[in-house]
Amino acid sequence: MSTSQQPDPRDRPARLAVGVVGAGRVGPVLAASLQLAGHRPVAVSGVSETSRRRAAQMLPGVPVVPPAEVLRRSELVLLTVPDDTLPGLVEGLAETGAVRPGQLLVHTSGRYGARVLDPALRAGALPLALHPAMTFTGTQVDVQRLAGCSFGVTAPEELRLAAEALVIEMGGEPEWVAEQMRPLYHAALALGANHLVTLVAQSMELLREAGVTAPDRMLGPLLGAALDNALRSGDAALTGPVARGDAGTVAAHVTELRRHAPQTVAGYLAMARATADRALAHGLLKPEFAEDLLGVLADGTGRADGAEGDAR
Repeated sequence: MSTSQQPDPRDRPARLAVGVVGAGRVGPVLAASLQLAGHRPVAVSGVSETSRRRAAQMLPGVPVVPPAEVLRRSELVLLTVPDDTLPGLVEGLAETGAVRPGQLLVHTSGRYGARVLDPALRAGALPLALHPAMTFTGTQVDVQRLAGCSFGVTAPEELRLAAEALVIEMGGEPEWVAEQMRPLYHAALALGANHLVTLVAQSMELLREAGVTAPDRMLGPLLGAALDNALRSGDAALTGPVARGDAGTVAAHVTELRRHAPQTVAGYLAMARATADRALAHGLLKPEFAEDLLGVLADGTGRADGAEGDAR
C-alpha cells in the first residue's frame, strides 16, 4: 500500500485523544506524528528524568501522569515499553480496571502480535500491534523518518482498516504480519539493523587503529553502495576476499584482528563462514577455492596452508 493513497474518510478513525505509556524514544515520536494528523496527545507517562525531558520536548504542554491516568484520559493509548515489560503491564492495567471498553490499545513491540493484549481485549479494548521498522533517536528527526517507513501490523481482521489508517496517518506503510510470524519478523529486523550498528562501529574502531583519520567519511560511500547493491541484488552483490575465495587474505585478516582487536575475531569468523556458505550456494565462490578458505575459517588461527597468511 503506497503512502500516496489516502485512506477513505469512512475508514479513518475519528480524531482521538492520544495517550502514551512509556516515554522512551518511540512513544513521543509516534504521538507527535499522530498530532500532525489531527489527533490530540493528552497524557504521557514517564519515570526517568530523561523520559520526562523527552516528553516535554516532543509533546510540549502534555501532562506527565501515572499510566492508569493516561488510560483514563485517552481514547487511543500507545504502549511503548520494552518487550519484556509489555505482558506484565497489560495484565496490570486490565486487572486494576484501567482499560475501558472501546479503547484503542496499540503496542509497538516487534516481538509480539495482538495476542499479548488479550487481557485488555477481555476488558473490552480494541487491540492493535503497530511496529515501526525504524531506529529511533527520540527527537523530531524521527517524525520525518517515518515517511515511507514500513510498520509490521497485526490486529483482528475487523480492526485491520483502522490499523492501516493509523499507520498511513503517521506517514508509514502498513505491512501485514501474521501473529505466529512476529518473532521471526522481529529477528530478521534485529539481524539486519542492530547487528549492522555493531559491525559499523567495529569497522570504524579498526580504521582508527590503522591510522585513518576520518573513518566515517571513508565508510560512508562504501557502506551506502553495499547496502544499495544488497537491497537490489541480494547475494549477487557479495564481493570481497571471502566471496572470491582468497584464503590467504582472510588468514591475514584473522592474524591482524587477533593482534589488534581480539574481541572482533569471533564475529569476523562467524560472518565470514555465513558469507562463504551463501557465496557457495549461489555459485560466486568456486569450489576449488572454497576448501582452503573454509579451512582457515574452521581453524580460526589466521594460518592458511600451515603458514602465516598475508594480505597480497
